Amino acid sequence: MRALVTGGTGFLGGALARRLHRNGIEVTALGRNLVIGKQLSQDGIRFLPIKLEDRQSILQACSGMNIVFHCGALSSPWGRAIDFYNANVLGTQHIVEGCVQASVPRLVHISTPSLYFFHESRLNVRESDALPAKPANLYVSTKRQAEQIIDEAAAKGLFIITFRPRGIYGPGDTALLPRIIVALEAQRLPIIGDGTNIGDFTYIDNLVDALELAMSVPDSLNNQKFNLTNGCPVPIWSMIAMVCDLLRLPRPTRKLSFPVAFQFATWLERIYRLLPGMPEPPLTRYTVGVLAHSQTLDISAARTQLGYVPAVSNDEGLERFTAWWKTQHG
Repeated sequence: MRALVTGGTGFLGGALARRLHRNGIEVTALGRNLVIGKQLSQDGIRFLPIKLEDRQSILQACSGMNIVFHCGALSSPWGRAIDFYNANVLGTQHIVEGCVQASVPRLVHISTPSLYFFHESRLNVRESDALPAKPANLYVSTKRQAEQIIDEAAAKGLFIITFRPRGIYGPGDTALLPRIIVALEAQRLPIIGDGTNIGDFTYIDNLVDALELAMSVPDSLNNQKFNLTNGCPVPIWSMIAMVCDLLRLPRPTRKLSFPVAFQFATWLERIYRLLPGMPEPPLTRYTVGVLAHSQTLDISAARTQLGYVPAVSNDEGLERFTAWWKTQHG
């Protein structure tokens, strides 16, 4: 069994590549980070320093594969349009072309539930629910375009399963919880909104379990999309408070209303777009919405059609993450 994993030097891709390798699968991981790539090679995983926009190299990498896991993407609330397009749209197009050209039997695509996002609360969102007319940001816009490419390829016969995991965290996380921790350490994370909003999160091992299930699902599930979470929504600010307690950080107490925070983020975005290099502002409108509003996902399709059972709870996942964080940061 030969598997290709894009984004292999990222959080999800790296965890998946190592799990597949432990299970006896011959894994090739693609990525940009040469340091992490060297670590993968030392673990016995074939590493290729290939960018998603490198069409010819992607086509070659897909040759001879039994399955491709497309985990690679530029995932950020801020950035340049061309960078998002190259990674998320062109990258997906090249992976699809590679799978078709090499007659790869199965493609597993990682999308995002940010497709559902707009600035109001939404509970128990299903995969079939209508998407907002306007994507929330450039990341969401390009991931939406990527899903359109996936849909077209599936309609032409390529077998594809798409996952929309929400709030991925765990040991090795470089984005979700680390961003929050940095803000907490600097004491610049106010409670936005009334502090009662709830959300879903996905522990990394639960997500990798689901990806493994996708390797053997029947062909009748071609082009099915699946929400993924831990299956237990939690109050977002209670989860942040738990992180504070586990890491002995002060809990945020200052409050900021959603309208004020949203207006402040709007002005920050306008200013930061004019700065050299367009650095990421400390607060974006998307981040304000995520921290202030509720969004939960219905994962009944993954449970019934894939047999997905989230084995690690939110609390256990947080304890594992914070234990890992302490080993990394003292």
